[in-house]
Amino acid sequence: MIQIQYLVDDDRLSADIFLSLVQRVWPGTFDEAKTAQALGRTLNITAWDQDRLVGCVRILSDGYYFGTIPEILVDPAYQKQGIGRALMEQAWEHSPTSLFFGAQAGNEGFFEKMGYHRSLTSFQRKKKRA
Repeated sequence: MIQIQYLVDDDRLSADIFLSLVQRVWPGTFDEAKTAQALGRTLNITAWDQDRLVGCVRILSDGYYFGTIPEILVDPAYQKQGIGRALMEQAWEHSPTSLFFGAQAGNEGFFEKMGYHRSLTSFQRKKKRA
């Protein structure tokens, strides 16, 4: 049985460790220095199986009016084990504000089961990553 450890404002989360999880969830090319900057701007809550990062949720907030979740990531090998739910519960507990975020199509039910309600319509206009 696995024992997952959850850390709030995880100071051992580095860009390279985070990117190793990202590659298992969203394979692609990402800049490590820019990832480090992004991580420095968010409250990072992590899930660890011993020394392996298996999940992460990031909260971006102005501290008073608005908070959003840029992403929640769970290693595909660890999905359906309650890690995503636990990360979202930690995010709610530690966010200084209400949370507003978009969900990928097909994942809406996960958030609704946790008490989140469909709200604003989401819009996007993407820029290429530098």
